[in-house]
Amino acid sequence: MKIEKNKIVSLIYELREDNLDGKVIEALDDGRPLTFLFGSGRLLPEFESNISSLGKGDSFRFALDSGNAYGERREDMIIDLPVGIFEKEGKMDEEICQVGNEVPMVDSEGHKVTGLICEVGDRSVRMDFNHPMAGINLFFEGKILDVREATAEEIAGANYSCSSCGSYSDSGCSSGSCQG
Repeated sequence: MKIEKNKIVSLIYELREDNLDGKVIEALDDGRPLTFLFGSGRLLPEFESNISSLGKGDSFRFALDSGNAYGERREDMIIDLPVGIFEKEGKMDEEICQVGNEVPMVDSEGHKVTGLICEVGDRSVRMDFNHPMAGINLFFEGKILDVREATAEEIAGANYSCSSCGSYSDSGCSSGSCQG
């Protein structure tokens, strides 16, 4: 059976930065495969395009430039927010507000976003809302473990996992480790 829309795909891969010799970003093995509904819009379109029409047992190897992956890093995605946002009972929440922490937030349009705290000042907190892999060229090498028909429930989005975490819900991957 070949990979096409509304098929459940299980695969493993090693994701590297830039090329075959690049730093390993993520590795999924037989014990932690990525299982997803193909064509559901949950993964990078270029990733799906590169595995389309493969079947069980097929190997793959391809690169995605950052523009076709998570985009280029954008300076306008690094912003200063008022310290008051991070206060709890009139005091800075120091457990949350630390350089290097990723903080879930809601943007002005009500979308959930995650920002990385870059700097904490007296009046503002500098946060980076770029995707952690923005600006990085990606190289995937892997193998298709299985391709099968999806059930009606899986197509409705109720019973497929989003990554190795296996914890996908309507609000996204609960581990935050999703690739798309």
